[in-house]
Amino acid sequence: MLQQPAGDDYVVATGETHSVQELVEVAFGCVGLDWRQYVHQDPALLRPAEVDLLIGDATKARTVLGWKPQVTFAGLIEMMVKADEEDVRTSLAGRPPSS
Repeated sequence: MLQQPAGDDYVVATGETHSVQELVEVAFGCVGLDWRQYVHQDPALLRPAEVDLLIGDATKARTVLGWKPQVTFAGLIEMMVKADEEDVRTSLAGRPPSS
C-alpha cells in the first residue's frame, strides 16, 4: 500500500465471518480452559444485530496489490493470546509489559 504511486483505501480481510463464541473457544483453548466455565451471557446486555452478516471484501487489495491473507483466524487469536501471556509473565517478573 505504501509503495503505490498514490494513496488509496484498501480493505484487508479474509472474507470469512466468525462469531464471538468462535473467538472465545479458540482463545480459551490456547490456554487449555473450557470457556463455558468462565464466560456467562447476560440476556439483558444482548442487542439485536444491526446487520445479518459482516464479511470484509479484500478484492481491491488482492487485485491491485496482489495481497492475500497469510494468517488464519485461529492463528491470529493464538498470537494475541500468546502475546498477552508474555505480557503477564513480564509483569509478574517486575518488568513493564510490551506496548
